[in-house]
Amino acid sequence: MSVRRFTPEGMMQPTPYEHVAVGTGTRHVHVSGQVARSADGSPVAPGDLAGQVAHALRNTAKGLAGAGASFDDVLRLTFYVTHWAPEKIDAFMAGVGQVAEEIGLTVPLPPSSLIGVDHLFEPDVLVEVEATAILD
Repeated sequence: MSVRRFTPEGMMQPTPYEHVAVGTGTRHVHVSGQVARSADGSPVAPGDLAGQVAHALRNTAKGLAGAGASFDDVLRLTFYVTHWAPEKIDAFMAGVGQVAEEIGLTVPLPPSSLIGVDHLFEPDVLVEVEATAILD
């Protein structure tokens, strides 16, 4: 396997993600920001953060698969969430939980950042997900 994830002793615990990923490989895969849109571009789960997180992760999985990768190969995830507030964490994690088994995403997640933003490229988009992976 080209990715090893872990949380060293002394780093904040528990978290729903590992703090460190070490990748050894030669092919880097970067999946651009994925949102809750179907293949024809129509919105999915308007107004539903959990539903949008789940669909954005599904789209991320499709991007990874297109490059011959999976979530096992992911070094880092970045989530951008509009109007973030700590009260949204349950809905956010519910979205992860809705789709994790389906797309092969395990918890703890790869090293991840959740960044609150004012807005994304369309008013109905509540979350965007970027992934970086490495392959042998």
